[in-house]
Amino acid sequence: MTLLSSILLGLIQGVAEFLPISSSGHLAIAEHLLGMSGAADIPEFFDVLLHLGTLAAVFIAYWEEIRDMVLELFRGARDLARHTTPTPVPPARRMILLIVIGTLPLFAVLPIKDQIQGLADNMYFIGGALLVTGGLLFLSDRVKRGRKTERSATLLDALIVGVAQAVATCPGISRSGTTITTGCFVGFERKFAVRYSFLMSIPAVLGANILSLKDAFAAGIVWAQVPVYLVGVAVAMGVGYACIRLLKIIADKGKFGFFAYYCWVVGVLTIVLALIQK
Repeated sequence: MTLLSSILLGLIQGVAEFLPISSSGHLAIAEHLLGMSGAADIPEFFDVLLHLGTLAAVFIAYWEEIRDMVLELFRGARDLARHTTPTPVPPARRMILLIVIGTLPLFAVLPIKDQIQGLADNMYFIGGALLVTGGLLFLSDRVKRGRKTERSATLLDALIVGVAQAVATCPGISRSGTTITTGCFVGFERKFAVRYSFLMSIPAVLGANILSLKDAFAAGIVWAQVPVYLVGVAVAMGVGYACIRLLKIIADKGKFGFFAYYCWVVGVLTIVLALIQK
């Protein structure tokens, strides 16, 4: 792993993790273009650190919301012990419940996790998945603006978005793009759809990286490379934070069309490249 590769992959992770263009798909394409034979050639420990870097960006961007949820978690435990429930339920407490429900479908993916990760080596699949992502983004601009927030979203709404997040574990399907657009389809207010998508990523990313840490340590860690890794992590965190801010503005205007066209172009080019190199 060179310093330039670390910076490049950190940049791609920071941009593609939050903008609705699929970080997994872009990382797979970058690895292919860098002459790496697949995801296995990227140190697993570096991959874990990259995702933790973008997770840190979420904590920075949504610190107040996360703080309120943590405080409400303790208040909820206290109310449960006292057999009391405030009416109406505080928004932060409802958000916790919505995130829990939205995370549940990911457990269905665990038995086939290795097979899904193996798709990262298939450029045809990556290209096709990017075309699907573009289609979802294109349609999301054309649905009626919703008004649901954490105060009015139902558990079924959260479950549907959670299923979309589970599908988005496939490389090339954008997690943020799929969950945000699905949120729009079920009637979420656009700003809430973005906020819910990113807050819901916290348990998903933490859980995935906890599972990956065992494999990373088993594969071995070249400690001399860690400073190089950390440069890529810092790039991913800084760029990721900027992209979160940008996406908030874009979502408010309801204009995901540019990302749809981008995904279509990259998807077609990826398939063409795979055909040429066949």
